[in-house]
Amino acid sequence: MAHSHEHDHGSHAGHSHDLGNADKNRVLIAALLTGGFMIAEAIGGLLTGSLALLADAGHMLTDGVALAFAWYAFHLAGRAATSRMTYGFHRVKTLVAFVNGLAVLAIGLWITYEAWERFNTPAPVLGGPMLVIAMLGLGVNIAAFYALHGGDRDSLNMRGAILHVLGDMLGSVAAMIAAAVIIFTGWTPIDPILSVIVSLLMFRSAWFLVHESGTLLLEGSPAALDRDKIAADLVAHVSSVREVHHVHIWSLDGARNVATLHACLERSAEPFAAIKAVKARLATAHGITHATVEPEIEECADYGKAHGCHDGEHSHEDDHKHAHAGHTHNGSRHLH
Repeated sequence: MAHSHEHDHGSHAGHSHDLGNADKNRVLIAALLTGGFMIAEAIGGLLTGSLALLADAGHMLTDGVALAFAWYAFHLAGRAATSRMTYGFHRVKTLVAFVNGLAVLAIGLWITYEAWERFNTPAPVLGGPMLVIAMLGLGVNIAAFYALHGGDRDSLNMRGAILHVLGDMLGSVAAMIAAAVIIFTGWTPIDPILSVIVSLLMFRSAWFLVHESGTLLLEGSPAALDRDKIAADLVAHVSSVREVHHVHIWSLDGARNVATLHACLERSAEPFAAIKAVKARLATAHGITHATVEPEIEECADYGKAHGCHDGEHSHEDDHKHAHAGHTHNGSRHLH
């Protein structure tokens, strides 16, 4: 049985490499800005007694480390594939995104606990110095966010980095508001209240990041790619293909999508031309630029003729035997 495996080369690969280098530089700038100001903010939080500042400094500490890991993930992703790491190191970015999401969740829980302690044991807060430090922190965070803003939004690693900086921006804004309220009213409970609100805002984004990156680490299909619809689309738009099955779709980092599938061809089809047509359709219509296509004429190499790579309907016994693959009937065509 013929088999074709085509790699993701050419102009697309060159474009991805350039974009990856740009994103790496963006993340490095954000890491340096965040890590540099974190020390000043932590000292300011201790001197002023502000939980909001300490919470934001905690954000920035973890975020500085997370951004450094994100930068290193981009650095690793630039390495060539090896005989053992056959896809290269792109998946490291997904792993870092997953860890970053967990880190944001952990920070939020810590801030919530500290806020509860602060409610039970109120402490004086110096509103004036707190406001100045928060404003400086916001300026640094805006600069870091601006550095990341033009990055690749399809990259989970970049989205994780942006999430961390966005959390820092919200923390700085909350600290500014708390400082203003304390200055004009003397009501110190606003400090832990706003800290908790910022944490709750970050929980939702962090959860989605953990869920999406975790799905990719488990080889799940990206949310934007529906396996059954893609199989149906290939049958509908590639004239030499009358059935598609054994379809697997996954992503290395949220941006580089990969697929393997079996394509049952018409008996008159030329296999090489059919494979090229399937690959072209996957790339242009679905953004899958790395695909392995196994052409079949009369029977499936894995399942034999019972799988349905022939004319006519399945028997009930055949359907039961291959129920794990799933069946979508469309006349004499079956999608698995």
